[in-house]
Amino acid sequence: MTSFSLADLEAIIGARATAGAESSYTVKLIGKGQAKCAQKLGEEAVETVIAAVTGDREELCKEAADLLYHLLVVLRVGNVSLAEVEAELARRTGQSGLEEKAARTAG
Repeated sequence: MTSFSLADLEAIIGARATAGAESSYTVKLIGKGQAKCAQKLGEEAVETVIAAVTGDREELCKEAADLLYHLLVVLRVGNVSLAEVEAELARRTGQSGLEEKAARTAG
């Protein structure tokens, strides 16, 4: 099992975001702005869904990796850290998913 984590990926994205554009897909993507980054995230989400529906385990793994990368790029452009997302997930674990969803729709 690898010890590579989403925090590692977030750090790599942060480092590459400041690299020269000619050497980094990440900096080129970020340079296109939030909307383009979000569009790429959506495309990867659809590809992940397709892989899941078709039952292609290997493709699902690859597309999930792409999806996580693009999610972290969108978070970076939106100035939201992985730690903030993890804190939100931790906050939600104190209640069931149904309770959490009901609280969102009531508010």
